[in-house]
Amino acid sequence: MYWVNFLHIYQPGNQVKEIFDRVVSECYAPLIDSLLNNPKTKISLNINAVLTERLNKDYPELIEKLKTVASRGQIEFTDSAKYHALLPLLPDDEIERQLTLNRETNQKILGDGYNAMGVFPPEMAFSPRLLPILEKMGYKWILVDEIAYNGKLNQLKKNVTYKIHGSNLNIFFRERAPSNLIMSAMVRHEEDLRNYLKEEYGSKDYMVTGMDGETFGHHRPGLQTLLTELLNSTEFEHTFFIDLLKTFPESVEVNPVVSTWASSQKDIEEQIQFISWNEPNNLIQKLQWELQRLVMTEVKAKWQEQKANVAREKLDIGLASDQFFWSSGKPWWSLEAIELGAWTLLDSLKSLPSPDSKIVGQAYEIYLNIIAMAFEWQRSGRVRQLAKDMKDAPRIPFKDRTVGAGEPWVYDTFIDLMRQEMKKAAEKENFEEAVLWRDAIWKLETKNDIFDAIHAVDLLRHHVPNIDIENMIKKYKADYDHLVSGQPEQRAI
Repeated sequence: MYWVNFLHIYQPGNQVKEIFDRVVSECYAPLIDSLLNNPKTKISLNINAVLTERLNKDYPELIEKLKTVASRGQIEFTDSAKYHALLPLLPDDEIERQLTLNRETNQKILGDGYNAMGVFPPEMAFSPRLLPILEKMGYKWILVDEIAYNGKLNQLKKNVTYKIHGSNLNIFFRERAPSNLIMSAMVRHEEDLRNYLKEEYGSKDYMVTGMDGETFGHHRPGLQTLLTELLNSTEFEHTFFIDLLKTFPESVEVNPVVSTWASSQKDIEEQIQFISWNEPNNLIQKLQWELQRLVMTEVKAKWQEQKANVAREKLDIGLASDQFFWSSGKPWWSLEAIELGAWTLLDSLKSLPSPDSKIVGQAYEIYLNIIAMAFEWQRSGRVRQLAKDMKDAPRIPFKDRTVGAGEPWVYDTFIDLMRQEMKKAAEKENFEEAVLWRDAIWKLETKNDIFDAIHAVDLLRHHVPNIDIENMIKKYKADYDHLVSGQPEQRAI
């Protein structure tokens, strides 16, 4: 099976030194060294140019290593927005500017090895508005989440590539299941991934994963070992996006829907695809966008006339999606990120050589309102309630979906199969997997499975052939039909 393993690495332009140094030490340096020491490995990589600049300034030796790896043909670079702006929510000229800045900066620092022919929009935020801009700039393809295909999951064909209807652009879809299995550390070895893929592994011709690079070593210490093992695995034919178009020349036209890699089917149906960054009922985000529009309009109108490059650069940094994400409260929340994002925009306005005092006053008032509201949300407990509502509302415990819905045999099947997998893992002395299944059983029994990023039942479906599950369900159903009373109540003797 062909595999395109896409990684996205990024740090905000105003990231504090202590955190930046940690991420470099725990993630970026080991990743680049792994590629350098294993010349046959391949990845597709998006490095936002704001990170390239920071590495070039603070860790020039890593940039030299990255250039060496790229010169050996091990990396297929993917373009993006330099400062990680949420592109569909920007004006057209700003979309083009952020992409142009990214391309020019990376080409300047990384040289001829920077060969980006495709685009990763930050957060895989897709809208048809992007297409004419991407075509104008000469890109060949775009990478989005699989839910963009038609608003549902598990819809992709596995032996064709895709082209956007009415466009010259190809489109690739990142597959959630294998990406999440790896990112969440549910698999620890290449063999585990193959086992979880099971029937899928043998039935599809290629796989596309997309993950944050910081997951490996920074967010999840030790997981970089798994990444190195996967990149070196001979069980997969590691390849690039551009090569998939040659290997699978048959293309299917699609009309992708507005979405992000965080979108659910429900989000798309309710047309709230950008809910983490621009929720209609989030008053803090409303103020953030109001401040951004005010500052953007003023700075763009005056920066060339006043030769205000400092103000323009601060505006570019202030367009990053981070401040909006961290004010969502569902469940992501950071007072520091909210304040820093608002201050960066205000500071951009104040950096104009001749700022309009009235507009600065308006911006400062919005800034104060953002900070005051953020503190009030935190003091009042609103932030905790938002996070709780997000966790509870869309999820129903598996026990309620089965036993509670009158299908106890389904619940019993999965519990029994998990116990079997736990024993098998323990016998093989794979104690990490045994603990995984032990904890999964406990979560199902106590209804704590609603908090799992990847549901234990979905894991089991990847781990055990469907025919085995179906046969077990039939057996339990037959036993239940044989034993169940005709009366709902229990009768004492």
